[in-house]
Amino acid sequence: MIVRWGLAEVGPLLSELGSSHSLLVTSARLADLDVPVESRFTSARRHSPLDVVAAARAAASDADLLVGAGGGSAIDTAKAVSAETGLPLLAVPTTYAGTEWTRHFGMRDEQARKKTGGTGALTVAIVYEPLLTLDLPLDETVGTALNALAHCAEALYAGPLDDAVQGARLIGRYLPAVVSDGHDLAARTRMLEGALHAGRALGERGLFLGHAIAQALGGRYDLSHGAMNALSLAPALRFNEPVVPEAVELLGEALETDEPITRVEELAALGHFGRLRDFGVPEDELRSLAADVLERAGARANPRPATEAEVEELLREMW
Repeated sequence: MIVRWGLAEVGPLLSELGSSHSLLVTSARLADLDVPVESRFTSARRHSPLDVVAAARAAASDADLLVGAGGGSAIDTAKAVSAETGLPLLAVPTTYAGTEWTRHFGMRDEQARKKTGGTGALTVAIVYEPLLTLDLPLDETVGTALNALAHCAEALYAGPLDDAVQGARLIGRYLPAVVSDGHDLAARTRMLEGALHAGRALGERGLFLGHAIAQALGGRYDLSHGAMNALSLAPALRFNEPVVPEAVELLGEALETDEPITRVEELAALGHFGRLRDFGVPEDELRSLAADVLERAGARANPRPATEAEVEELLREMW
């Protein structure tokens, strides 16, 4: 993977990659992003709805390379088009999700109210630009950082991993700083470095129960994946701790605390997300939602098998 820092690197990279007709895939927020592309698709939306992916694929009919810029959903939209068309992808992430490091992508079937997805994205390069994160809202800052922290924590279930430890350490140290001052460029840069390590950890180890809960909630209720990870990570860690105590202990070392789950809750609280009820999740749907969680690959791969009743209990703890 080619990794460069600074938006000015996009032009030279496009030349280096031999592109003469690149398509920018992004959201309306970055419609005017200063990159030398030949065409632009600016309708990416949260959770990468299937119809949006189809429209982006149509827009890419004459492209020879995709530039996916924005948060996880914009990049997932570009990744889905890359997988379907075989086009190479240059990613410019503007949040801390870290998903630019995997071939997998999520989409949302809005009619079925479920998350779906696929694999096969051909990401060939990543450009990180900390200046693009300076105006990231609080909820996106904390939510995507907790998503990245979940990538690190879950990666440790299978044993020590340097990227997971480094990612968690950087996020734990610098997230409070960027919450205190969103224009602290040095802290924003270190957060992107943390996201880079978290993304690598995700690519190597995959997703487990905490992410399965977040995906089920996002798919059914169109809720922010980052916010849902912020709410689900600590309960999932607490559930898994009896079977992976070494992983939780190592997470504590990375977060520089003897109480890692408590520290995760403190970091999540920086986003002021509240509880599931505050997001409009109906209490009488928690049981059926638990069944949705158990359909997710992350729940099936979890180091501690969970029953529907146990997942429902976790959801009630979050509610």
